Amino acid sequence: MRERFDNDFSPRRRRTRTVAALVTTALATAAGAAVVGAALAPAQAAEPVFEPWRDAADDHGVTMGFALSPGHLSNPGYRAIAEREFDLVVAENAMKWDATEPTRGTFSFGQADQVAAFAAANDADLYGHTLVWHSQLPGWAQNLTDPADLRAAMYDHIDAVAGRYTGQVVAWDVVNELWNDDGTRRQSVFQRVLGDGYVADALRRARQADPTAKLCLNDYNTDGINAKSTAMYDLVVSLRAQGVPIDCVGFQSHLIVGQVPSTYRQNLQRFSDLGVDVRVTELDLRTNVPASAATLAQQATDYRTVVEACLAVARCDGVTVWGVDDGHSWVPNVFGGQGAALPWDAQYQAKPAYTAVAQALGAAVEGSPSPSPTPSTSPSPDPSPDPTGEPGATSCAVTWGVSAWNTGYTGTVTIRNTGTTAWTSWTLRASLAPGQSLQQGWSAQWTQSGSVLTATNAAWNGSVPPGGSVQVGYNAGHAGDASAPTATSVNATICG
Repeated sequence: MRERFDNDFSPRRRRTRTVAALVTTALATAAGAAVVGAALAPAQAAEPVFEPWRDAADDHGVTMGFALSPGHLSNPGYRAIAEREFDLVVAENAMKWDATEPTRGTFSFGQADQVAAFAAANDADLYGHTLVWHSQLPGWAQNLTDPADLRAAMYDHIDAVAGRYTGQVVAWDVVNELWNDDGTRRQSVFQRVLGDGYVADALRRARQADPTAKLCLNDYNTDGINAKSTAMYDLVVSLRAQGVPIDCVGFQSHLIVGQVPSTYRQNLQRFSDLGVDVRVTELDLRTNVPASAATLAQQATDYRTVVEACLAVARCDGVTVWGVDDGHSWVPNVFGGQGAALPWDAQYQAKPAYTAVAQALGAAVEGSPSPSPTPSTSPSPDPSPDPTGEPGATSCAVTWGVSAWNTGYTGTVTIRNTGTTAWTSWTLRASLAPGQSLQQGWSAQWTQSGSVLTATNAAWNGSVPPGGSVQVGYNAGHAGDASAPTATSVNATICG
């Protein structure tokens, strides 16, 4: 059995549930979790209910993780899966630079603390993502040109963020996505201004900020043996020769169904042979949608291949999937016409990939399959006509997630195109509750006029195909009422 992270001294408590409880949870999840305005997908054969992934993984000395957006925890289906299946939690966005230090020297840890609290409450490891990354980097940091100034900003950020979670985080993605696909250095602001040495500088500073966490480099398209992964391999060799603290390498594994690299396992093994740990850090397997039964079967095979590759490599710490369900995946927002990338569908029903992972882990079947959900019979308000003039039709659905504290809240908004025509741009409008005021937002251009909150698409997420969705977020202050906005419309159409 593999050894756990060095700072994980206490034995993990194995959680058990009765078969009846499992089935009841699945039923309640399916009935209560559908997003606003979304129709349930056609019923498919229900998957068996296995013992939790986390328990089966524990028998192998590995962890099964997921990327958490805390705003989704208000969805009972999402939360039930997150609590049951995973024993490692990574913040999908909440620990990134733009979320934690949007203004220089001013730090915001509201959502990051929620991720940490969820991990602690569920006896799960907390994985830090990410300290130094070219993307989701505030403009003030992107525009620094003086090497001493940028290095000081990088050190201050590492000190504040890694230092806050000292003793809680088992490992940090210290530098994320530093390579081009051809194996050359990505020309980020850190590379341009600080040169090749910034990676070693960041690792050393992270060790100083949190001596207990393992320190990792993380990238995508490094999953097989290729120019990019070889550049990472050579860097790890160089860093270790210099005595730079480098403990682990993460392989994101944002893959396409049917295209798992044939050298996947060998690639993990060669890094392991260097004396560093490896982890599958952001696994999903996308395909064109809607996905056929044959495609879902191939996806299941691919998920199993990846998990079995990790189990076959002694220093592989585990596998993290990048999300929980297809309804909250990043994939459709970035890859038009693609999705269905995760082991649960948008209605929180297990897909064949769930079974494949469970079987790869050797999980025992714990109960009979849960019945497929049926749509709610609760009446819904008559929708307003859409801009095409078709009476009784709506072309959008909006889901609000609210995570509040005493004077403010974080709103997570999922905007779905439920019509038959693709959007080339979108504008969201909604009415804020009395006393609420917009503070900042991301992934859109946000404004407030009176009580009306408006968000207009960013340059990269204006195109939304039928059935597609985009997720944006904002922070707002409140005077006691942290309820979600009302009277929501997209492109002047009232949303169902």
